Amino acid sequence: MGNPSPTSDPQPTSTAKSLFDPVAAWSRSLIAAARRSPVTTLVGAFFLLALFMYGEDVRTIAELSIDDYLYPDADFYNVSGLPPLVLPPPTCDLYHGRWVFDNTSVPAYREKECTFLTAQITCLKNGRPDDTWQYWKWQPNDCSLPTFDARRFMEAMRGKRLMFVGDSLNRNQWESLVCLVQPILSKGRKKVVKRGNFIVFHAKEYRATLEFYWAPFLVESNSDNPNFHSIDTRIIRPERIEGHAKNWRDVDYLIFNTYIWWMNTADMKVRRPDSRYWSEHDEVPRIEAYGRVLKTWSDWLENNVDPARTSVFFMTISPPHLNPERWGNPNGIKCVNETLPYMNYTQPLDLYHDMRIFDLVAKVASSMKSVPVTLIDITKMSDYRKDAHTSLYTIRQGKLLSPKQKANPEKFADCIHWCLPGVPDVWNQILYTRILSKSSTTPPPPSLPPPSLPPL
Repeated sequence: MGNPSPTSDPQPTSTAKSLFDPVAAWSRSLIAAARRSPVTTLVGAFFLLALFMYGEDVRTIAELSIDDYLYPDADFYNVSGLPPLVLPPPTCDLYHGRWVFDNTSVPAYREKECTFLTAQITCLKNGRPDDTWQYWKWQPNDCSLPTFDARRFMEAMRGKRLMFVGDSLNRNQWESLVCLVQPILSKGRKKVVKRGNFIVFHAKEYRATLEFYWAPFLVESNSDNPNFHSIDTRIIRPERIEGHAKNWRDVDYLIFNTYIWWMNTADMKVRRPDSRYWSEHDEVPRIEAYGRVLKTWSDWLENNVDPARTSVFFMTISPPHLNPERWGNPNGIKCVNETLPYMNYTQPLDLYHDMRIFDLVAKVASSMKSVPVTLIDITKMSDYRKDAHTSLYTIRQGKLLSPKQKANPEKFADCIHWCLPGVPDVWNQILYTRILSKSSTTPPPPSLPPPSLPPL
């Protein structure tokens, strides 16, 4: 990962201090004027209200502007000093292979070192007794994945925005990416800002942001509040996307997903186009509703995205592990107490995914010509990882599972989200490979040869 940059922050100079003098003087004059004029008092009140409502945004903008002044020497990192970038050939299938135990090169970071992780996925901190899920790397059959290099990746991100859009599994992957890059950033030069549907990681040295945007169905729905979406009746508006999509404009890398929220029922509740209330809806077969959503999504991309600037990716199904009989453990309960991957690579797991959705995403992605969409197929590789979910070592309604809840794993075990470090790090390793392949302007060096693997 490379050594972290120096962590000491320079002290503000007298010149930097002078940047704040006009603001302080203006504030004093505003207070004095307010004593004389009710109008000025009203204006001042509106100003303070705006500062309260958008204070975090104002502070972030101010900090970034001041950074430009305080750190004019934030030069480009000398990427030529890094080892040559070795990428797999474009023809190599990255998605078929096996998990190989490796306690030397993985994990790429430690849970306790990533201060930005949420309690939902800090499995060790939450009491998980084993840690072997962290020590598996993905090995494609016919080539090798390059190691995630945080400095090289952040140089590709310099001055840019990368945004995950979708549900909590895309947030899971966003947290992984933040953990992968944050060790190379100086203390005080990185921060996370939450606002509405956004969670934004600011990498100030690179003037880059890694963002997550909550939109579990991509289109508008009654579940769009990121804090209050645990509702019994989920209703979508398949032809309405602009309420979300207006926030995706001018982003350099867009990574979408939507699947798990579709799996509660066979039919989806769809609000009627001209209705005034969410209660006015119809029930539509899942695959039909999903197709309408993808049509709205792809049309928006075609009409609003400049492919010369923006690269678009779509993550396939992240598998829940709910049926242990599928991997030969009929007495098991979901993914509870699973400590090893499924290793029978001659007989792939069938975990009852709705592969019609997978196929539909692949079909739409391949049909988009003016705005290419790169499919990141994480499904089969993740199917094997029954051991890597948060299981009973997670939180529910802001609290760790109680002993009583742990005694009811059928209800409370989370076999959807993933412990970190873990499987989403590999997803990001593939995303890294695809992004660096797109941004590489020099002829690729010779590809890594496939490793010598023991026989199946």
